[in-house]
Amino acid sequence: MTAMTTKTKIKTAPFGITPDGEPVELHTLTNNSGMQLSLSSYGATITRLLVPDRDGKLADVALGFDSLSPYLTSKIYLGCTVGRFANRIAQGRFTLNGKTFRLARNDGTNSLHGGLKGFDKRVWKTRVMPGQTSVRFSLRSPDGEEGYPGNLDASVTFTLTDSNEVRISYQAKTDRPTVVSLTNHTYFNLTGAGRGDILNHVLCVRADRYTPADERLIPTGKILPVAGSALDFRKPAPVGARLRQAGGDPAGYDHNFVLKTSASGKPSLAATLTEPGSGRVMKVFTDQPGMQFYSGNFLDGKTVGKGAKAYQRHAGLCLETQRFPDAPNQSRFPSAVLRPGETYRTTTIFKFLSLPQARNNKNKRRND
Repeated sequence: MTAMTTKTKIKTAPFGITPDGEPVELHTLTNNSGMQLSLSSYGATITRLLVPDRDGKLADVALGFDSLSPYLTSKIYLGCTVGRFANRIAQGRFTLNGKTFRLARNDGTNSLHGGLKGFDKRVWKTRVMPGQTSVRFSLRSPDGEEGYPGNLDASVTFTLTDSNEVRISYQAKTDRPTVVSLTNHTYFNLTGAGRGDILNHVLCVRADRYTPADERLIPTGKILPVAGSALDFRKPAPVGARLRQAGGDPAGYDHNFVLKTSASGKPSLAATLTEPGSGRVMKVFTDQPGMQFYSGNFLDGKTVGKGAKAYQRHAGLCLETQRFPDAPNQSRFPSAVLRPGETYRTTTIFKFLSLPQARNNKNKRRND
């Protein structure tokens, strides 16, 4: 038997130097079908994601920049790992074990995505995993950084499989009780980055409920049914169909869905995103209780991304798997507390298909 020739590989190259003199690396993972994933050690960031369409033609479906420099000053979290706490914490404070911790406020009166210098603005240590198409990034967040208690050792491992999956696995440990919620903030456009908006993308979310928020985008504490609202994506619907009904200024989606998680604790299907023109399909699997759907409402054309393309409003969308926003202040929400001796561990998978493949898989299930 002739051995299969593998195309799977990881290429590492310099990606620049920060103003503090820290070198940044760019790792490009390629699988056997030619799909590519590029990762920067600055912010543990997805910078490029080449995915085939129904005809096998590759396109970069992740918004981002061509070089390190714009990432250093950007405030829109393109492709990065965010933490210590993804999303918003009201008034930039929370109480844990009777003590109030005050965080950096970088979103009006709120703390957003870890504060002024969250994990997206850190250079992570890198380890290319031997014998795998995987890269592991790790860092230590010291006690008191951005106001959070405890020395936190965090890691995120990206794996590109031959099934065209991007698997993202997070781990963290602490030496003091703290709060943790890590996620990836990639803006997806399945037509291709910089090729128009995502309003004709078709979304289906496996959630019957969501957490309504106030004008500051802080959850009210209620958990409401999606039925009869602009948040009802239980059946596939174009992103733009009810976008104005979703509210906001500018209008659009920036809402947390309460997912139907698997009783086994393993990642289960959370959402399916389809772009009819190219035939690209992205399925999101996670073990997290929530997912923030953000439709790129605050993109305004001032950010110029790869290929000198300006990212206009709704140029990409994010599906951020997470603990609920403001969970440290909301007793009804799933806990985001991590204590010494425990390990924060979670996995999210972005699986890419094309429409013909999706139909064939459906027919196969019917025949099984």
